[in-house]
Amino acid sequence: MSRSRLPLLLAVLLVPSLVAAVGFGAAPIPVAKVWAVIAHELWPALPPLPDASRAERNIVWELRLPRVLLGALAGAGLAAVGAVLQVVTRNPLADPYLFGVSAGASVGAVTVLLYAGAVAGSVGLPAAAFLGALTAMLAVFAAARGRDGTVSSERLVLTGVAVAFILHAVTNALIVAAMDRGADAALFWMMGGFGTARWSILPIPAGLTLAGLLWLWLRADTVNTLALGDDAARSLGTDPGRLRLELFAVTALMTGALVSACGGIGFVGLAVPHIARMLVGGSLRALLPVAALGGALLLLWVDVVARTAFAPREIPVGVVTALVGGAFFLWLMRHKSAL
Repeated sequence: MSRSRLPLLLAVLLVPSLVAAVGFGAAPIPVAKVWAVIAHELWPALPPLPDASRAERNIVWELRLPRVLLGALAGAGLAAVGAVLQVVTRNPLADPYLFGVSAGASVGAVTVLLYAGAVAGSVGLPAAAFLGALTAMLAVFAAARGRDGTVSSERLVLTGVAVAFILHAVTNALIVAAMDRGADAALFWMMGGFGTARWSILPIPAGLTLAGLLWLWLRADTVNTLALGDDAARSLGTDPGRLRLELFAVTALMTGALVSACGGIGFVGLAVPHIARMLVGGSLRALLPVAALGGALLLLWVDVVARTAFAPREIPVGVVTALVGGAFFLWLMRHKSAL
């Protein structure tokens, strides 16, 4: 199959996967019934569904469909952010989790969850997560800058890991200090999951993620110049400093919006872009749609595993991605030639 047709294939696979994933859970629902419920909700003029109970309709439309859509959004957004960070830093190990971006977003979101949930409103949580993500990213790049003003890929990764550990410690300290204010919910949220997904929380992460993906795709050719080095980028008419600042803001906004909705989910931004690069090469214009669609498919089915493996108990999605991503990371280190 040609590389140009791969995004189309992934997009075709995504639609039936979204519907099929809705049917999985503690109470399985046949795919045909899922299709019928969704169609009836979208087009109420259709004949009623005599074989679908009220409970099944609520499960499909009110609980599982928002969850599946949020999972696909999170996978697409995190994979796209990882792809951009890897191009910008020229380091295939870069991703929002290892760079401390997710950890920064978690600090902001947990602070609001535990201490300002009643007054922050629906906008306060993503706003705090965005500010935390942006602050973490700026801190990583400031700390990684050498005395000569240059920033090496190795220093970026090491600094990102250090900042992530510090921010995780801050988040844990906030939770311990607020044990009587919903700390259990915050702990589960930190491990990542889509159990709280509802239609009311989808607009902000969906809008920011889709807008960010579109902006990144439109700027893909310009972003590619950063992979050539700053001097080469300037010779092609690109201002590296300004472009990096724009990229930091957009990727932090996307990460913050997603973390505020589903918690910390790691390794998606590391593994998926690397696999996509093997398939379509390193050009961001070709890489971005494949990474985004692949991330959506991956996280969608990871969530199915998380809610069915030990049903009716649910595993946090972040635990499953950590297992898969950790194994992939070890494989990556074993085969350094693939870098």
